[in-house]
Amino acid sequence: MSTPARLRAHLVAVRLAGVVATTREESLRSYRLFAARDPRALIGIDPEGTWGLRELLGLMAERCGVSADPRYTSGPDVIDPERTVAALDAFAGRIREVARRGAPVLFGTGHPQRLLGFYAGLADALSAAGCEVLTPAQGRCVDILTRFGLRTHRLDYVRGVALVREPASERPGCEPGAHSHSPLPVRVALDAAAEAGGPLPELVVGDHGWVCGAGQLGFEAIGLADTDDPALFVGEAEGRVSVVVPVDDAVRSSYYGPLTRYVLNRASLSQ
Repeated sequence: MSTPARLRAHLVAVRLAGVVATTREESLRSYRLFAARDPRALIGIDPEGTWGLRELLGLMAERCGVSADPRYTSGPDVIDPERTVAALDAFAGRIREVARRGAPVLFGTGHPQRLLGFYAGLADALSAAGCEVLTPAQGRCVDILTRFGLRTHRLDYVRGVALVREPASERPGCEPGAHSHSPLPVRVALDAAAEAGGPLPELVVGDHGWVCGAGQLGFEAIGLADTDDPALFVGEAEGRVSVVVPVDDAVRSSYYGPLTRYVLNRASLSQ
């Protein structure tokens, strides 16, 4: 997967890009919630501009390759693999720069069942390059509003990647962590790092609220986002998120391995 052409073929073959599993209905629902400033869709970003449905469709067409036609309301969504590869190149550039400086980094994911391995591979490589992979607020409780009401989660780290767990639902043998869009975990982690006197991350890498929450607070943030995650792309458009890679964020975890290897190769961190 060291060449863009081979990576593009992989992206389309496993539906990380091209025709993806995320539906147009799901994406439009998220765009409408974002336009209404619903916190479930903002996930930590406080937009400066006016982002109605038409503006969001235009942005997502530009950044992801989805249809900009508001009359297209059902069926599969599409991510342009060329945009994915270009964004991965930019993503790798930020990884390369932080490795060059040996700067502290914070990783976090709201998709631990799918994306933990992708981030853990990057964390391992940056640690080997001399970067401190931060783990602030480990074990701290975070109350997160879910569709089932307010639930207490616990902040944890696996291979240097932050995630949240619902203690009551943990069972031996299950993949770690809960799916979450909340920006609260990254706020808790950053507050804890500041209270301890640092260091603070010079780069936050992740998805969902980890990227939006960090970017809104002024930290450089990069990450992955699906077609139904407009907040990250708005954050990028408004300058609070450095790089967003458009990609389906819910395919098999093993399918992201070639992306890790591609990024590390482009960042000159391949082992």
